[in-house]
Amino acid sequence: MNRSIAIVTIGVLVFVVATAGGQQDKGGAPAPKTHELKASPKTVTWGYYDASAPPVLKINSGDTVEVHTLITNSPMGLERAFVPADKVEQALRDIYKEVANKGPGGHILTGPIYVEGAEPGDTLEVRIQKIKLALPYAYNAFGPKSGFLPEDFPRSKIKIIGLDEQRMIGRFAEGIEIPLKPFFGSMGVAPPPSAGRISSGPPGIHAGNLDNKELVAGTTLFIPVHVKGALFSVGDGHAAQGNGEVDITALETSLYGTLQFIIRKDMPLKWPRAETPTHYIVMGLDTDLTKATKIAVREAIDFLTKEKNLSPDDAYMLSSVAVDFNITQLVDGVKGVHGMIPKEIFKKK
Repeated sequence: MNRSIAIVTIGVLVFVVATAGGQQDKGGAPAPKTHELKASPKTVTWGYYDASAPPVLKINSGDTVEVHTLITNSPMGLERAFVPADKVEQALRDIYKEVANKGPGGHILTGPIYVEGAEPGDTLEVRIQKIKLALPYAYNAFGPKSGFLPEDFPRSKIKIIGLDEQRMIGRFAEGIEIPLKPFFGSMGVAPPPSAGRISSGPPGIHAGNLDNKELVAGTTLFIPVHVKGALFSVGDGHAAQGNGEVDITALETSLYGTLQFIIRKDMPLKWPRAETPTHYIVMGLDTDLTKATKIAVREAIDFLTKEKNLSPDDAYMLSSVAVDFNITQLVDGVKGVHGMIPKEIFKKK
């Protein structure tokens, strides 16, 4: 989601849970560890991705990080929407009170996380192992200068939506229940150093604010690395979202997530990609929706020629008859299109 409505709030206080102590695996590398990141005003980046941002945690390839991300709103904003004061997380209050270094965007992101051994030209594989709701409510909101139809909705409105974790539904209104499929709207690495400090709002080659609802637990995101250590940050928790995210917000809420990080030296990428149990996902990002779609189609052709050994002609044809190209989001300045390549069409020989 964009900065115009709310602010994603995530912090991290680093605890290392040593699953293997100081041991090493059989190859001589340190055995994987699990790290826990808790909210702290001292360990967040608010509104930006930046190659010069100091890391809040250093990990090795293969390590797992358990993160807690906070709802994309202010304590005052939530209370004005009639969220009881005792239902507003203390970490959210602390961050709003103490953090001054922020902007130009509005997301407060967990990180950055430095992955030892990651170098420019590598790919960071992020395995999204678990995602869990952290609050019994979410909100959706729009404003007069944001969303896809500001000319039709020149006003502000916010709706608090109760979440039922047992049934995994959101109660939008009487007789309307939304299936919950939580995911992190923003997962990204630092951009190239030449880009400087960039807003957390628009997605790009660094991934970032993709708002791709397919990236639920059990999926994997692949991000091109642009700086040493990758410098990964995460936030913008969504309990559910429609493709397009047309009013500029999803079901915004706090989440817990478990992410494993793998450095890939064998997978050079220009743009982020992803994989689900049933699909390969390619992505295109541009301020122009047509250009974003062209990038996504070319990414599909590149994947099919390199990974499935098709000729460019056949890859173009297959992209037309079997790949679904969807609008990811229309509201983050840079628009997103993702292509869903079904795995079931590839039969084992």
